[in-house]
Amino acid sequence: MRLLILGGTWFLGRHLAERALSAGWAVTTFNRGTSAADTPGVSAVHGDRENPDDLHRLADHGPWDAAIDTIGYVPNQVLAAASALAPVVGHYVYLSTINVYTGWPDQPLDEDSPVFDCPPDAGADFGADLGYAGQYGALKAGCEQAVTATVGTDKTTILRPGVILGRYEYVGRLTWWLARAARGGPLLAPAPATRPIQPIDVRDVADFALRCARHGTSGTFNITAPAGHATFADLVTGCITTTGSDAEPVWADPAWLTAHGVEQWTGLPLWRTHAGVWAVDSSRAHAAGLRCAPLTATIDDTWAWLTEGGSWIVGEGEAARAADHGLPHDRERELLTEWQRSSNAR
Repeated sequence: MRLLILGGTWFLGRHLAERALSAGWAVTTFNRGTSAADTPGVSAVHGDRENPDDLHRLADHGPWDAAIDTIGYVPNQVLAAASALAPVVGHYVYLSTINVYTGWPDQPLDEDSPVFDCPPDAGADFGADLGYAGQYGALKAGCEQAVTATVGTDKTTILRPGVILGRYEYVGRLTWWLARAARGGPLLAPAPATRPIQPIDVRDVADFALRCARHGTSGTFNITAPAGHATFADLVTGCITTTGSDAEPVWADPAWLTAHGVEQWTGLPLWRTHAGVWAVDSSRAHAAGLRCAPLTATIDDTWAWLTEGGSWIVGEGEAARAADHGLPHDRERELLTEWQRSSNAR
């Protein structure tokens, strides 16, 4: 099996490369070669997807049985890459996002839910009036259109992941909870502890993407853990258990947290009260072979990586993104004191 990965050095792309190599595949990666080291064992082609000459030079290294695009964010760039590669690629897997749905995170979703309308040749400025999340979702929807319009729906897999966690993470979500749990002591957590969550292990996303590439599986799939897979308590207590700390969760009321300026999604990573944020139907993918490891396995593997010297900070942009996640220690301590005071006053 000959596989091309657009990306292949960060998080999901790195897992794809490592797992494909372990399966005996011949793997080519294409990236600028400036952000992270190439995965040992791949045939690395360095270039810029915004440069037509680089794309045509890449195509000369084909053919491939399949390509997986992990780094396409601008429709006209994805359109150019898909056009250059279509003659030399048997099947095309594009990594999109649940942000393409106009109803996320407010409404429960399945693959037939409405998505943003964005043309396949749109530039990076499309949807600037939608805000960061809306623009991101609209652009990714345009990227989906770019791939299917060029390669054809029968040769395309569109994967729409929710939150992906695990080894090599650079966003700072699970990594923050692990670092915070390891510090011990009273730990501010968002009630209710029973709130269901659907994060998925990066290894499971990689395995399903490779499965689709190998079998030429076409279609669109939401990629999340199934409903009922885990709760917020499983996340918090799992981090405490894995790190062996003496941390004790203090479950604070969500309305109180919001009133005291705790940002949802970033202040306490993965916490969000919107009705649809963890109500994504991924049964289609599970029927097609997606498998999900227990959340504890994801927590354990991520902690093992961190204690081995791993870091989620890859470059300046990622460092800034990770710094936006999680409460500073002093601010958390202030909130814990205030919550205790307000609880005693009731």
